[in-house]
Amino acid sequence: MVIERNFYLEKLCRKQHNGMVKIVTGVRRCGKTYLLFNLFRKHLLDSGVNESHIVTLRLDDFENSEYRDPSALYRYVKAQLADSEPYYVLLDEIQLVPHFEEVLNGLLHIDNLDIYVTGSNSRFLSSDIITEFRGRGDEVRLYPLSFAEFFSVYGGSAADAWQEYRIYGGMPHITGIADKEEKKIYLKNLFNQVYLADIINRHQLKGNMEIGELTDVIASSVGSLTNPLRLTNAFNSLKQKQVTNQNTINSYLLHLEDAFLISKALRYDIRGKHYINTPFKYYFTDNGLRNARLDFRQLEEGHLMENAIYNELCRRYFSVDVGDVETFAKNENGNVVRKHLEVDFVVNQGNRRYYIQSAVNIDTREKVAQESASLKNINDSFKKILIQQRDTEPWYTDDGILVLSLMDFMLKPEMIDY
Repeated sequence: MVIERNFYLEKLCRKQHNGMVKIVTGVRRCGKTYLLFNLFRKHLLDSGVNESHIVTLRLDDFENSEYRDPSALYRYVKAQLADSEPYYVLLDEIQLVPHFEEVLNGLLHIDNLDIYVTGSNSRFLSSDIITEFRGRGDEVRLYPLSFAEFFSVYGGSAADAWQEYRIYGGMPHITGIADKEEKKIYLKNLFNQVYLADIINRHQLKGNMEIGELTDVIASSVGSLTNPLRLTNAFNSLKQKQVTNQNTINSYLLHLEDAFLISKALRYDIRGKHYINTPFKYYFTDNGLRNARLDFRQLEEGHLMENAIYNELCRRYFSVDVGDVETFAKNENGNVVRKHLEVDFVVNQGNRRYYIQSAVNIDTREKVAQESASLKNINDSFKKILIQQRDTEPWYTDDGILVLSLMDFMLKPEMIDY
């Protein structure tokens, strides 16, 4: 089964010969190797590039383990160059090579090389490593399948596809598994035997059960405001004793972010136009992975829909924050009280901004008023959008808020400008 990932392929194509190392990042098993070694390589061949001018090396393959030595890798690539025509170098899992940034900087000095690499953790995108590239590293962040990509190979209705997607997510291998129990087993094993095992080994964690239990706490409260102190208290309350501290919890959170398993959305004061340090929200990079941690319990439609919308916005290269709107109203005693209303997403890209609220059901006037209350209290001219799960035609409320169906949002990116 061929899954077209044209959004990412086009990004890679636009970056050809830009004098930078193209770095494809993302959680393990989300399709980075397939994108680079299948789709992009096919594009090069279809464009007339000679196969001998495409140098490929999968560094996580034991057969190629000798090239994890930086000097051996550099010599190998140079030995493939037989003429002055353009060569394309595709290296998979480059983080397995010590001092890889020095190797890549050296290869960048060769005029006829265009370099593409993949990596499964964000260590080599840290500020220190990027400094080593001196502004010559260009990231393409790859996510698990979007709903549109998943639906393109699903073979059923959009409504049925959504029910599958919200529960089992968009890891590419899932599309080839028909049995639901096998899907669950695959996702559980992937999380335990690949992701958590990789984190525990990489960071030499001693309390290897703790990071898994913390992951469960985050999964249970996905999309809820939190911070390391709250998570520490929640974690210790489950244990009914003090077993860890805030610094440890904070380091575990960074490990999970580093592995691209979770993302943090900061809280933004819309009226005050500044960020609020705490609390913030965590979202999982894939619904299926989140659900696997909870043994496919706690499948609340609202939380899973919100998580999926967050990931879709990130896929479209928006910067996504959680919005806070301060309002004042009179209570039953006639006293003015301060209230804080939440906007699910404050979405920015260049000079574009959208305020987005997610709601499973807004089938009554009262529901519309409830879900749009925070949006109505924003006093600027940027677009305000309410996304509902029910499949309806787009429409505007009397307050100028665009109401979109989830399917329109997920399948038609242009609809946010309707």
